[in-house]
Amino acid sequence: MMVGALLDTGIDFAFLKTQLKKISVEGYELELKKVMKAQITASQFSVRVTGKQSERSYSDIVSLIDKSSITAKAKQVALSILSIIAAAESKIHNVDIERVHFHEIGAIDSIIDIAATAIGIDMLKIDEVYSSAIPLGKGFVEARHGMMPIPAPATVEILKDVPVYGGDFDFEVTTPTGAAIVKSLTKNFGALPLMKIRKTGFGSGTVRNERIPNLLRIIVGELQEESDDFTDGYDSKYENMVLLSANLDDISPEIIGYLLEKLFKEKVPDAWTEPIFMKKNRQAIKVCLLCKSEDEEKFSDILFAETSTLGIRRQKIKRLALKREIKLLKLPYGEVNMKIGYLDGKAVTFSPEYESCRSLAQKTGKPVKEIYHDAACFFSIK
Repeated sequence: MMVGALLDTGIDFAFLKTQLKKISVEGYELELKKVMKAQITASQFSVRVTGKQSERSYSDIVSLIDKSSITAKAKQVALSILSIIAAAESKIHNVDIERVHFHEIGAIDSIIDIAATAIGIDMLKIDEVYSSAIPLGKGFVEARHGMMPIPAPATVEILKDVPVYGGDFDFEVTTPTGAAIVKSLTKNFGALPLMKIRKTGFGSGTVRNERIPNLLRIIVGELQEESDDFTDGYDSKYENMVLLSANLDDISPEIIGYLLEKLFKEKVPDAWTEPIFMKKNRQAIKVCLLCKSEDEEKFSDILFAETSTLGIRRQKIKRLALKREIKLLKLPYGEVNMKIGYLDGKAVTFSPEYESCRSLAQKTGKPVKEIYHDAACFFSIK
């Protein structure tokens, strides 16, 4: 199914067969055909054994791949998949990894499946792979040593630390080979990332199911940076930010004041507190801050170090911001910074910068509110 889906994206079948011939194995034929599953056209790839095959060990298969003339990237992918299966089989059967004999993987069709997948990934120039959670199925499947439960022991071992679910399937949805392919290739499991779709491919399995199409879908595209800004026709634009927050019901106001002071000293874009009521009607303070994604770890560390919180909420948000600049404003008795916001090239809002007003108040002895007033009036006249 994996190879079928890769071929369905547009990989040339003749070229794939040429690449596979670089691996010194014989006694097989490849077939590719179009099938319909739930009114969806898909590619069904199969390997037909035409000659007697000897049992191969892990080291035998590694040697076949190493000695072949497929690309270095394809070799790396294939060997990574093989090593995952070998490690699982070694643990299940309690034998040294080099002595593992593969009954499933050692078969010619499994070798071709793994090698063809590796070659296909290389041909598509895939940099990163993302996957949904892995369905397993249920029931029993006949193997060389008799009936085996679904999922197979090797599949379970391989998919440790990977999100899986049983699903409403009464057949083996994920084989050890399929599990190893996905685990080897996948960077992240979960929802589809933000991307521009370029190609799609459907690979068909052979199991018939009247309710669910037995298909594997591959989507090929370009990841989009979530930090990309876009304009709305004016000088304003959206900024991608991260909102961090923590609820605190056991901390003094003095510490909250120190925390905010430290956050602003570390150049946090914005930070504030909100009064809230927690469970059992306890009064508390919610500390919130906005930052860029690249600074998230720094500000999270500050929250953990300076407060009693055991957890921080995180949310991606977009901030609509005017184009802005800071100008130095000269008053008769000193200088202050003015923050100016522009819309369509015109200044539409302005305000004195607090720290510069505070510093000038300390130097002159004037009240801060008077400096604010003078700065606003002087700027509006200008």
